[in-house]
Amino acid sequence: MMRKSKNSKSSKVHTLIGEESEIKGDISFEGGLFVDGTIIGNVVAKPGTVSVLNLSEKGTIEGEVRVPHIILNGTVIGDVYASERIELAVKARVTGNVFYNLIEMAIGAEINGQLVHEAEAKNPVLPRPKQETSQTAKVRVQPRPEVISEVTSDNRASAAGGQNS
Repeated sequence: MMRKSKNSKSSKVHTLIGEESEIKGDISFEGGLFVDGTIIGNVVAKPGTVSVLNLSEKGTIEGEVRVPHIILNGTVIGDVYASERIELAVKARVTGNVFYNLIEMAIGAEINGQLVHEAEAKNPVLPRPKQETSQTAKVRVQPRPEVISEVTSDNRASAAGGQNS
């Protein structure tokens, strides 16, 4: 029988933000943060700490998130930075870019933004110029001499006669 390790990062909750709670302002934390409520502000783990953010399906964050290990099942409106790992559960909704080192994404999770691997984020590539889907061609028009021929009954007869010869 397998048991969770006593040192499992995601098992300890040091801070809980309840379902009916709304916090306006930035949060800096270490350890485990479980969010059932709403945060309007940035959520940042203290540098060099072992920290985990767990956002439940009832939880919402409107701001930037910078935490080494993130478990999302709620809504984030803002960029997300997971230096170690991010787990996007079925009801996870992110409107913003997700920067990650390791990602796990369940069917049903939504990201409206870019997924950027952490190695790529440290050495950003200059954006490529947009390629046009259509190009304008330069065309020079030269007038053609007009050929006007009158069709008369004589011309029709000779043309018809020339075919029967």
